[in-house]
Amino acid sequence: MQLPQVAAFVLVVLLRPGGSSALASSTTWSGGNSALAADELTLLSVKSALSDPAGLLASWNASNRLCSWRGVGCGRRHPRRVVALLLDSFGLGGQISPFLGNLSFLKSLDLGNNSLVGRIPWQLGRLGHLHVLNLSVNSLQGDIPTALGRCIQLRTLSLEANHLHGEIPSEVGSLKNLVYLNLATNNLTGQIPTSLGNLSSIQDLYLGFNKLSGAIPSSLGELPNLSGLFLTFNNLSGSIPHALWNASSLTMISMYGNDLSGTISPNAFDGLPHLQMLYIGKNQFHGPIPSSIANASKLLSLEAQRNYFSGIVPTGLGGLKGLQKLVLYSNSLEASGPKDWIFFTALTNCTQLQRLDLGTNQFVGEFPSSVSNLSASLELLDLRENTFSGAIPENIGNLNLEGLVLQSNNLNGLLPSSLRMLHNLQYISLAGNNLHGDIRSFGNLTQLVYLYIGYNSFNGTIPTTLGKLGSLVELHLSHNLLEGPVPFEIGNLKSVSILHAESNRLSGELPSTLGECQLLQNLHLQNNFLRGTLPQLLSRLKNLEILDISNNNFSGQIPKFLGNMSALLYLNLSFNNFVGELPTFSVFSNASAFSIHGNGNLCGGIFELHLPPCSFELPKEKRKVLVIPLVVSLIATISIVLFFYSFLVWNKKRSTGSPSTTHMNKGFPQLGYCQLVKATDGFAASNLLGAGAFGSVYKGKLDEDSDETAIFVAIKVLKLRIPGASKSFVAECDTMRNIRHRNLVRIITACSSIDSNGDDFKAIVFEFMPNGSIEDWIHPGTNDQSGERQLSLPQRVDILLDVAYALDYLHFNGATPIVHCDLKPSNVLLDADMVAHVGDFGLARILAEGCSSFQITTSSVGFRGTVGYAPPEYGAGSIVSIHGDVYSYGILILEMLTGRRPTDNSFDGSLGLREYVETALNNNAMDIVHMELHAWLENDATIHGPSRSDWLISLFKLGLLCSVETPSSRLTTKEIIKELHGIKDGLAKTEQDS
Repeated sequence: MQLPQVAAFVLVVLLRPGGSSALASSTTWSGGNSALAADELTLLSVKSALSDPAGLLASWNASNRLCSWRGVGCGRRHPRRVVALLLDSFGLGGQISPFLGNLSFLKSLDLGNNSLVGRIPWQLGRLGHLHVLNLSVNSLQGDIPTALGRCIQLRTLSLEANHLHGEIPSEVGSLKNLVYLNLATNNLTGQIPTSLGNLSSIQDLYLGFNKLSGAIPSSLGELPNLSGLFLTFNNLSGSIPHALWNASSLTMISMYGNDLSGTISPNAFDGLPHLQMLYIGKNQFHGPIPSSIANASKLLSLEAQRNYFSGIVPTGLGGLKGLQKLVLYSNSLEASGPKDWIFFTALTNCTQLQRLDLGTNQFVGEFPSSVSNLSASLELLDLRENTFSGAIPENIGNLNLEGLVLQSNNLNGLLPSSLRMLHNLQYISLAGNNLHGDIRSFGNLTQLVYLYIGYNSFNGTIPTTLGKLGSLVELHLSHNLLEGPVPFEIGNLKSVSILHAESNRLSGELPSTLGECQLLQNLHLQNNFLRGTLPQLLSRLKNLEILDISNNNFSGQIPKFLGNMSALLYLNLSFNNFVGELPTFSVFSNASAFSIHGNGNLCGGIFELHLPPCSFELPKEKRKVLVIPLVVSLIATISIVLFFYSFLVWNKKRSTGSPSTTHMNKGFPQLGYCQLVKATDGFAASNLLGAGAFGSVYKGKLDEDSDETAIFVAIKVLKLRIPGASKSFVAECDTMRNIRHRNLVRIITACSSIDSNGDDFKAIVFEFMPNGSIEDWIHPGTNDQSGERQLSLPQRVDILLDVAYALDYLHFNGATPIVHCDLKPSNVLLDADMVAHVGDFGLARILAEGCSSFQITTSSVGFRGTVGYAPPEYGAGSIVSIHGDVYSYGILILEMLTGRRPTDNSFDGSLGLREYVETALNNNAMDIVHMELHAWLENDATIHGPSRSDWLISLFKLGLLCSVETPSSRLTTKEIIKELHGIKDGLAKTEQDS
């Protein structure tokens, strides 16, 4: 038989199922040359399915000896057979050939870190001698083949970082020799198979970053050699099996980012003598951290953040000599008295400690002076959002910190002089405290990248030494008492991208050197006493996206270079002394992208601003010559305008409803009167959803013929004969065209047209909310077909959170604060998922740009809002502020809990809803609870911890705090959100315990 004939015969046989075994029995070619040819042809077919842009497989051809091909390894006992194929990081594309299953002597197959696509061939299950299979970091799809369970010699199976889906095959549990299994970072679903408990040789099991659900099988705790268990970021639920706490071989447990719950057993750590790393953050564990943690003597890292752990931090942590990371932030851990703080002193024995993060807990009292005795290795100290008081210890400079985070506490006093000794400090946040004095110490911290010291009472000038901080990226100095000029040395901050110095007492002119900060993106200098013109060198800030210099004393003309800043997204020049012509290009062409209120002598600009045209002075003699022609031209122009106006009025009366320009932005769909008539069946009563002071709301169906594909909307038709209705239409359009939030009703378009009688017609089209309003749920009508619907207390808390998020967005997250002015149950709507959306902005007020979140602006005299919900200060018709919305929100809380309106007939002149609740809280609060909640309260089986009624009372108190008479004493929306989160989390724990 000639060689070409043999090759052809081999290829034909290879392409048959079981090709290599058929070849072995069919050919009589001697000395193993047939096997050599079979492996060679197999690899050539493998190569044909791959793309090789780097040409690394160029040696794979018949002119080279097979065992010299790059990435190919042949055996010692069988020198003519391929035993290893090592092609990791070759930059290969294409698919994995099923013919790899014919390499019957293959022990190692490594195709990791390439760009392979397609499915994993089931034929790989034929490789009975395979020890290592690495297909990680590719783009493989499909299921994990069950046939891989037949590769019983496998020691390593790595399929991580692909796009595999489906469930983990139970057959994987047959791989008794498997030492390393990595299926992480895929899209695997279903439960973890209990058969994995049969992997008696397994040491490292990586299943993280998938979508696995259900409980952790207790069989995993019976694996005698298991060292590392990685289950991070799945959807696992239930508690940690008791058997896992007795898996003495474990050195690493990672379960971060699941839905695991329950408490940690008091003796949990008695059976884990080798444990080095424990990552259980971002779950729902509660109860105390057990003192048995001290028995995990080899522990290096404990991360249990973002849970519901409570009680005292165990002192035994101080006995873990090798502890490097202790991360417990966002829990409910406590410390107040001296005994509670023993743990902090004990931590000074952890000489290897590098990171200590106890932020967002319930630690109260003097800042512990023992902080200076912590490990010299400590790099990060984070104690944010607690209630520490007193001064920062003077000897904190003894540490070698890279990060110091103490924001949002009650710290006071001066900065410690030793702060300047923290030469390695890169990140420091002291924002939101009561610190005062000068800030010169920061000038020595030349490695600083982030400096946050806003919302304190620091005074003095901005030190010139800040110019030494060449690595600084973010500088936050806002809301302090800093005064004097912005130093010239600010221009040395070449890396700074965000600079906040608003709400201080800065004065003088802006230094031209600010233009040297060419990476600057956000510059906030509003609410100061800066003056002069804007330096021309600011034109060099090509990356600037936000510039806010409102509420200062800048003067002169608005520089044209501001219009040439292509990156600029928002510009606020309000309440200065700018004069002259306003540009019309770039940022100045979009009215929502800039603000120029409070500059009295501007002219020109785009039409929407309604500024006077710019005039140019002429000499007296020329003015006299031009007077007569101008008068004649003016009379002629007026005559022409009157003629066309008369024609348009006549033509308008003939129109039957084509849509005209609305107050909405371009890009919103245009709908005319006729389309809205069709959508509502002629505004039929059967489609009427409700009626208010200025209009009626109808359900409409747009475009499609069937209910399955129709677009349902809510159409608010204005009663234009009612005084204030047109103003309400304009206010609602102007307010909502530039705001977007998941908890605000989305406006689809507005219609300003003519109805069939030739009269003006105005309507606003909103997204439809199928579950109606809160009004419908807590005050169902007698004919309400959905009267059986009820809201549980957790649902009511979720709704209140949604409304708080909406108000927080309106008050703080826009370019200017927006006050809703009419918050009440009928204006809170529920979508199909019971998510609340705030609507009806007909009375909304946009506060003057530059006002802080606690400032107010004068409203129209006579404004009332809705009786019962409007705050008492609105009664005089003089003040509108964000505090007014908070009052209405407080009344909303009380109404949702009691089921009584603030205008209930049972309240006389001296008693309102607020007084009614306040009186009941001092006696028996349960007597005033909405009847729907009574059964829920009676089923409370809580034994330990707060009961359902305790959380209900907390909500009542929150409503009262929001509705106090003095506006400045009311909570802010951010405080409300924090309180509600605490109530929601506590309520969830109570439900688990009951």
